[in-house]
Amino acid sequence: MEVFKFGGASLKDAAGIRNVANIIASKAASNLVVVVSAMGKTTNALERAVALAQKNQDPSSELGPLHDYHLQVMRELFPENHPVFAAVDALFTTLRKELNSPGEYDQVYDQVVSGGEVISSVIVHHFLLSQSCPSHWLDARTCIATDRTFREGKIDWTRTEGNIANLPPILADHVIITQGFIGRSSDGLTLTLGREGSDFSAAIFASCLHAAAVTIWKDVPGVMNADPKRLPAAVVFEELPFQEAAEMTYYGANVIHPKTIKPLANANIPLLVKNFTDPSLPGTRIHACKIENLPPLIVFKDNQCLVSCRVTDYTFINEQQLSLIFNALSELDLRVNVIQNSAISFSFCLDFRESKILSLIRKLQEHFEVYYNTGLTLITVKNYDKQTFDTYRNKPNVLLEQSSRSTLQVLIR
Repeated sequence: MEVFKFGGASLKDAAGIRNVANIIASKAASNLVVVVSAMGKTTNALERAVALAQKNQDPSSELGPLHDYHLQVMRELFPENHPVFAAVDALFTTLRKELNSPGEYDQVYDQVVSGGEVISSVIVHHFLLSQSCPSHWLDARTCIATDRTFREGKIDWTRTEGNIANLPPILADHVIITQGFIGRSSDGLTLTLGREGSDFSAAIFASCLHAAAVTIWKDVPGVMNADPKRLPAAVVFEELPFQEAAEMTYYGANVIHPKTIKPLANANIPLLVKNFTDPSLPGTRIHACKIENLPPLIVFKDNQCLVSCRVTDYTFINEQQLSLIFNALSELDLRVNVIQNSAISFSFCLDFRESKILSLIRKLQEHFEVYYNTGLTLITVKNYDKQTFDTYRNKPNVLLEQSSRSTLQVLIR
């Protein structure tokens, strides 16, 4: 069996859903798990709705147009009075209730934003049935078990494997349609697995089902050595080793979610990245292999924050002070992208999540003078050559620079 994952760009309109259905139909009528993301920019709209509700403002300005968008897509796919309309209306009613539910921001976020994937999967499931495809709708939360780390749910692999072990009889004569990005804690709350976490969901299902392969369908011809929107001369990798792909995702290459590679590499399941607008293109195969002389990989990571901690008594930065910093980062579940220290200061770069960053700064100010800059871009050049090294090292407005034998990183305004 295989696992397919379709992102929001492939499902953004009725034509996209028809195309996805054709790709599924060309593959098989069974032994296929299809993981879908929210349609189009649904997740962004739901995030804005949560932000409004948390400020005690009316989220209807986001939910209303979002509901209309889904209705318009459904009207192009289904006849009037089709059951899908009532199903989606009920899901939007649930979203409105969740927006008004008590709880901390991240908890409410997960209950609401997860709804985008559920709505998308319901629409795709009903459309496949209308095309005589034997589709089975599966709530991913009944399979993927997590802890209570909201917005970054940690997988309980033992429980998850036990849940997914029940799927093979269904797969024998159905295509399973399920959601990416979401799981459930032991007390019944919905958890998201991190932004763009649908790739990881596909890897979880594949690992537990011992799949032959996972295919991620994108709007690019495969994994490229740079974002073609920033660097039009970017080239497609025909194949990549698991380790190289894992490092790419660590540095912020957003073609694959960072957690996707590990479960696939451990199970030796190849990952294919293919183009949904032209499925005939070969795409990129990520698997156990060795490749010499890869071209430079250039990754841009926006919305970065540089935090600098300076000691206040003229002592040098030591292990005790580093422990204070890393304990604060761990307590807030924040991941550092680059670190650098001098005699009396320690600087680090991380993704900017305002509420968590401000909490971190308050903690650190108990021990240090703290300075921070936001709105920065981290550029990583892996496997650099002389030309790329010189080009990016000499960028204007560099706040931090770091290089090793194979990797250059610069943080710029």
